[in-house]
Order: sequence, then C-alpha cells, then structure tokens
Amino acid sequence: MPPGHDRRVGPATHAGLPELLRSHRLSAGLTQAELAVRAGVGIRTVRDLERGRSVRPQRTTVELLAAALDLTGTARAGFLTAARGTGTASAPSHPGPALGLPPAPELIGREQDVAELTAMLTDPRGPRVISLVGLAGVGKTALALAAVHAVAPAHPGGVAGVLIGAGSDVTDVLAASVTVFGAARITELAARLGDRRAVLLVDAAERAPGPVAATLHRLVGGVPSLRVLVTGRHPVGLPGERVRPVSPLDVPPPGGTDPGALATYPAVALFTARLAQVRPEPPSDAELPALASLVRRLGGLPLAIELMAARGRLLDLTELLDRYGDRVLDLDTSSAARGGWEPGPSRGDDARAAVAETLRDAVATSYRLLADEERAALRRLAAFGNRWSVEMAEEMLAGTGATADPVPMLNRFLDLGLLSVRGTGPFRFRLVDAVRDYAVEQASGAGESTAVRRRHARVVTRLVERTVPALSGAGATVAAHRLDEVTGDVSSALAYAAVDDPLTALRLAAALSRWWRLRGRDVLGRQWLLRLLADPRTADADPALRAWASLGVAMLAGEHGAAGEELPTAQAALAAFRRLGDVPGELEARNVLGALLSATGRPGQAREQAEAVLAVATEAGLLRQMAIAQHHLAWHEMRVADLAAARRRLATVDRLGGQCGEQRLRVLARGTVAEVFRLEGRYVDAVGEARRVLAALADLGVPRHRRRVLGTLGLALAQDGRAAEAAEVLVELRPLDGTGALIEGQLARHRGDREVAVEWFTAAAEMNREDRDRRRVVEALVGLAASTADPEVLDRLDLACRAGAVRLLPQEQELLYALSVGRRR
Repeated sequence: MPPGHDRRVGPATHAGLPELLRSHRLSAGLTQAELAVRAGVGIRTVRDLERGRSVRPQRTTVELLAAALDLTGTARAGFLTAARGTGTASAPSHPGPALGLPPAPELIGREQDVAELTAMLTDPRGPRVISLVGLAGVGKTALALAAVHAVAPAHPGGVAGVLIGAGSDVTDVLAASVTVFGAARITELAARLGDRRAVLLVDAAERAPGPVAATLHRLVGGVPSLRVLVTGRHPVGLPGERVRPVSPLDVPPPGGTDPGALATYPAVALFTARLAQVRPEPPSDAELPALASLVRRLGGLPLAIELMAARGRLLDLTELLDRYGDRVLDLDTSSAARGGWEPGPSRGDDARAAVAETLRDAVATSYRLLADEERAALRRLAAFGNRWSVEMAEEMLAGTGATADPVPMLNRFLDLGLLSVRGTGPFRFRLVDAVRDYAVEQASGAGESTAVRRRHARVVTRLVERTVPALSGAGATVAAHRLDEVTGDVSSALAYAAVDDPLTALRLAAALSRWWRLRGRDVLGRQWLLRLLADPRTADADPALRAWASLGVAMLAGEHGAAGEELPTAQAALAAFRRLGDVPGELEARNVLGALLSATGRPGQAREQAEAVLAVATEAGLLRQMAIAQHHLAWHEMRVADLAAARRRLATVDRLGGQCGEQRLRVLARGTVAEVFRLEGRYVDAVGEARRVLAALADLGVPRHRRRVLGTLGLALAQDGRAAEAAEVLVELRPLDGTGALIEGQLARHRGDREVAVEWFTAAAEMNREDRDRRRVVEALVGLAASTADPEVLDRLDLACRAGAVRLLPQEQELLYALSVGRRR
C-alpha cells in the first residue's frame, strides 16, 4: 500500500514524560490551565513539561501532577519513572502505551469531544469501530489524534495509525494496518496482541472507502482486542459502527462584541491563538466586531479559521473582513498540513481528489456524494440562515423526494458532516456555513433562487402566523423565544417578499406586529407596515388582512409618541372589523383605540372604549379580553383617584387571568397593584410588589412594562427616603424620561434641596406632558408646587387636572392645602 504514513508502533517503544503528561491530561479532559490549577503549579510548568523543555522536574511537582490526574498503580509508577529518568520510562511489568503517531495537537474548544471519545474507546462495552465524519477542515484528524493519545495509557497493546493514500486497494490498506503493529498477517497480529487492548487510527478513509471497509471488516472479526477510530467524509458502513459527526466550533451570535463574552467562544479563542502566532498584538477593541463577524462567516470551521488568522500578519481584522468576508469559499486550502502526518505517495489521477484546492472544492467533494434528490433538498434548506426545525424542513422540502419524511435525509446529511445539530429544542438544525454558502451558489446556478426564496418566505410566514397567537396566552414566553430564534430568517423573508411577493410580506408583517411591540421594534415594524399597505399590489388584499395590518400600524405608533397620527387608522380598522363581523378584531381594535385616545388627551373616550370591550367580551365569554378591559379600567379609576375601585378591578384581572391561564396578564396586573400601593402611600408594600413583578417580567421579556414597573419602584423608594436604592434604579432607567426626572425631584425634595427639586420637577412635568402621561404630569406639578412659592404653578396644576380629567389624591390635596395656609400666614 502507498499509505500517507506508515510509522511502526510496537510494545518495545515507551512514552517519555511529555507524551505521558499530555495523554493523561487529555484522557482526563483537562486543558493545560485546568490541570495547573488543580495541581497548584504554574501553567508555564505544565506547558514546558509537555513540550519537553523541562527534563528534570522537581519530585514535588511531579507528585502534584500525578495526584491531580488521579494516577494510581502502574500508571502512577510509569509517570514517576519517566520523570526521574532522562525523559523515557523503562518498561514496567506490563507493557505501557506505545506512541508512534504524530504529536497530539493542542486543541481549542474540543475538550468535551475528546472526553466523549476517550470514554467510548476505553469502555469495555464500547463500539469496536468509531467513525468521525465531517466536512474537510472541521478538525477530524486533530480530534482523532488527540483522542488516541489520550487513551494510549489504557491500551497496553499499543496505539498506531495509518493515513490512507488515494487509490489504495484492499491489499494496500490491510498490509499497512497490520504491519504498523509489527505483524505480517491478521492472525499474527491477533497472536501478538492476545488480550491486550490496542487502537488503530485510520485517517482519510474517504480516499479509498471500499478497501477501508473491507479491511476493517476483517480486522474487527479477526483481532478481538483491537479498536478502530476512523476519520472520513462519510461512515465506513460496518455493522455496529458508531458514527460521530464532528461539528464546527461554536461562534458568537450577531451583535456580541464584549471582550469577555467573545473569549468564551471556541472559534474566537482559536482565531486569537493562531493570530498570536503571526502578530504580537491581540485584537484591539476596534477590531472585535470584525473578529466576531469573521468567525461567523467562517462558520466555526477550524481550518478556515487558521488560514484566515494567518493572513492577519499583513492585514488587520477589519481589512480581512472587507477583503474575504464574501469570499470564504475561495480560501486556498491546498497548503494546509493534515494533522502532522508525513506526506506520502498516491496513485495516478486519483491523487487529485486527495487535496482540495479551495474550501469550495472541499465542500463540492461532499456534495458529489449526494443523490440528485438530496442535492435538491440541500439547495432548498440553504435558504434558512438560522436554525430550523424538522417541521420547517418538511414544509421547505415539499415536492422533493423527502416530502413524506425528511428525517432519513437529515440523518444522511448529518452522517456526511453537512448538518449541525445543537441543543434540545425544536430549532436545533442548521447546515454548516460553508455548505450553506455552496448550496446557495448551486441553487443560483440551477436557476432555483427565486423559487427557493419565495418558498422560504411563505414557510416563515406560516411559522409566524402559527406562533404569534401564543404571545397572548400562557405560552407567551416560549412563543416569543421561538420567534427570537428565527429573527434572521424573518428579516430575510420579509425583505425578499416585499419585492417579489408583497401579499406574503403583508401577511408576515401583520402577524409580526405584536412581537415587534414586545421586543421594542415599534418604529421598524410601523415603517414596514406602512410601506406594504401603500404598495399598489396589496390594494386588493383580503380586507381583514389589511385591517389587521392597519391596526398594527396604529398599535406600534402608540409606542413611540405618534398616537395622534394614527388615531384615524385605528378608527378605520375598527369600522372594518365591525363590517366583517370579526369580534376578535373589533375587541383588539377597541383596545388599541383606547390606548391612543388616552395618549392624545381623551380619557373619557378611552374609558368608553374599555367599557365597550368589557361588554362585548362578557357577552361572548372571552375571559382574556375581559381581563384586559378590567385592567384598562383600573388605570382609569386611578386617574380619578378611586384607588379602592382600581384594586377591585385588578383583583378581577388576577382571577380572570388565572381562569384562562394568562400568567402574563396576572404579572402585569401585579405591577399596577404596586403603583396603587405607591399612590396610597404604602411605599414598603409598593417596593416589595414591584421587585417581585420585575423578577417575573425578566422571564416574560416585555421591556415597555418593565420600565414602567421600574418607575414605580424608583418613585416608591425615593418617597420613602431610600436614596441609595432609588439611585440604583435610576441607573437602569437611563436615559431618563419623565418618570426618572420625577424620581430625581422626589430625592432632591426629601434631602431639602429645593432649588434642585424645582429643576427636576419642572423637567418631569414637561417630559411627562410630551409622553402623554397625565397622572405623572399632575404628580410633578404637585412636587413643583411643594418646592416653590410661585402661584402660577397652582394654575398650571388646575389646568393639567382639567385637561387630563385627573383628580388629586387625598394626600396631594392635604399637601396643597397646608402649603396655601402656610403662605397666607
């Protein structure tokens, strides 16, 4: 055989201290830093010992390392003997591991993978054949070498390896596999090993898949103590074979540039480690966004990361991203070494398949292993930018050979290392980035891009339409998280459909309104809806769809101070739903209209809408809508200072929310209860309730309501004289709005600083007036009146109460009366 590497490994060869230390550490699943901490020695000590730079370590150091590695018996004796000698241990009574492979690489981010492989290779009941499969450059060889070195101490029969050469036949592969152990035939190998366990690494099996399969079938049957670890593009296909796909390294999500957080991602750690080999300076803060983007574009593929980092000698990371960010598939891989193996000859023209010239060539090799229907499926699935579910794949693959059940095809992709599977939720599937890029190119070349992207937009739209109703139910948190997981696909689907399929885009945008509001994307969402409603191609869309889209515009406008602009839009949507006899639409429209009326200074009309919602919902037996109406009416009771009535309505909200399983409504009602406590002067109760609600809101993900409850908490703390705690809340409220200014005013007033209090209360009154919060405007003016002798403030207060239909609370009336009496004296 012309194997790429044929290094003999026999029982007479014994490991030196560097090899023993590295293999024991990897077997324990420890990094050099973790071993140093566990042993109480310096990381440099461990590094120098593994590199052979320290040949006479202190006995205390060696014993600390042996204890940290939990070495006992002959393993401990051999380790101590190697440390006392000249770097090579003499043969113990039982032959130790024989290491004749390329050195174990220093892996980054593969500790768990090495630990899992070590467990499988050392488990007496483990599989006889383990195949590491994956895309070229994903790190199969490096992982296999690290695992074999890690298990060497547990295999007295020795460990050995062969690199398969292109064009090898069965005779070649079999001869290399037995001679590497010093035997000429399988029977001789079985006799040599006896019951001593041994491991054979077969690297690059895809170069001669048939001969490798035939050879391993004979070896496994004829040598009972032999385990085989194989690397290749696809499984060998033997009975009992354990296939373990090797996935790319984890990459940071979009938007993350915090140095500490980035350093925890293996792809970033590998890039920075390799970059340090070609330039002395670590990535600067200005380069961190480019660093995160680069490793994402490289898809966490170790080979691509190492090749890109090598270019950092001449270019900074921003220049690398600009130059290569859209040309990842063009990365030249032909000069990359294969895990430390010595190069060997290959036969004839088949040698050309042994080395890929570019990353595109590497992916193309795996792509050619697929049948026509599998290639078609891969081109369709490449439309997904984020992780997806089996159900989404099923919809995307409708009309292909995988229509009935996509699972077998997904299994095939996984076996070939084309598919990444992470996590336990439904959205755990994703094509490897380089594979996705290549499949997108292939779809474009086949003239399929338009059809694929149109199907993708419709699949995403149906997913959103199925998920959004749950945003209003007991599963609101799960539903919101599900949409968060597919944000990238939602954005790309909407952008494409707005141009090519505007009706689908309108459906998608209308369904997204509530999620946009929940996630604070009201401005963007409103812009999309206005654009799509104005598109002439949607003019004849279903009237109900246009009504829901219009209602979304109005609802989102109320989130950023544009309520007055869209009041007619909400009224038109209400009229449309009533014409259509759409009761849920009518109720939602009345709720939105009531919010806009309140924001535009029409509290009486807003209350009429809430009462109408309560009447219609009660007649229809719609508990959730009844609860929403009662909550709105509670705020109206607070506006007119009827706090007892507000408490009764909030108790009803809690009861109705419990009956319909609406935990979110119950939490929001408790936030309003905290505000009632504050208005009653029960500051301690208000603080306790607000903090409990904030803890619950952290899971629900509703930023607008969280900010309101933070305002209640800060005001209660300030009014109770708890300045330090109130200051902590102010930090979370920055940049300060009217409520934040009101908190500052209360703090200044409490410490007797009238001048500063006047400034803050004046600002609070103006800012809350702009935010249309009439109750807070009145509260700011009361504080201003208490801090200044200006009679005009009382006139402004009277005007604000009449304009907002706000009644003063009893304690506010008493304060103003006391002030007026004091001034007359």
